[in-house]
Amino acid sequence: MTNRIDGIFQRLKGSNRTGLMPFLTGGYPSLAVTTDAIGAVAAAGASILEIGIPFSDPIADGPVISASMHEALAAGATVAGVFQAVAAARAKSDVGLVAMVSASIVTKIGMKEFVAAASDAGFDGLIVPDLDFACADALAQLCDAREMSLSLLVAPTSCARRVAEVTALCRGFIYLLTRAGVTGAREASPEIAASVAAIRAASSLPIAAGFGISTPAHVAAVTQYADAAIVGSALIRRMGSTRPVEAAAEFTQLLAAGLGTRASAG
Repeated sequence: MTNRIDGIFQRLKGSNRTGLMPFLTGGYPSLAVTTDAIGAVAAAGASILEIGIPFSDPIADGPVISASMHEALAAGATVAGVFQAVAAARAKSDVGLVAMVSASIVTKIGMKEFVAAASDAGFDGLIVPDLDFACADALAQLCDAREMSLSLLVAPTSCARRVAEVTALCRGFIYLLTRAGVTGAREASPEIAASVAAIRAASSLPIAAGFGISTPAHVAAVTQYADAAIVGSALIRRMGSTRPVEAAAEFTQLLAAGLGTRASAG
């Protein structure tokens, strides 16, 4: 199976480059902005975008992303609306798109129905941070059938057995948390060498690292070891301006300047 996410990481590795994965909250500050921002952020240097499906009880999200989700919901954003916004962007861009979504949304809609609708909208994969392992095999099979990636989260405190269990269920890439806790920008650069080494001992999949990444220096530090850097809160904060699309693109271009090569290949 080779989907768009696999192809992107293969091309990055083949050219000894790393990727940038910005996060957008679907429907923040509007669905129209989401559509326009996808194309603008992709053109500014993003390889893959995460689109958060708004949820009233965000999982591990800090105050910035949580507020953006509540604002999106208050403005009327729905799962169907986010899918429509993504479909409109997909018609104009071949950037990688993955949905960050709570397992409760997936199960409420129905796993088969959700995966089909997400794929039809143009998503290339899912990130389900709170997925119950009892449901993981079934969801992975549905993603396989649609040639979609499925990424779960590995915490820096995970033991070797947990790392092996999580990574075995992933397709496309593995999401490494650079630190425990909730999302949000931090001053210090993340230290992820040991966590990356532990994951690479268990899996050959690419690693995307996120949580607390907010500057080009952070991106540079992370992509010495990981295959991609994920940036969420710092980008969402800038989209609170009167020019959200332009602000997102300008910040993405700034962050992309920090992309580099890995200190240790995997």
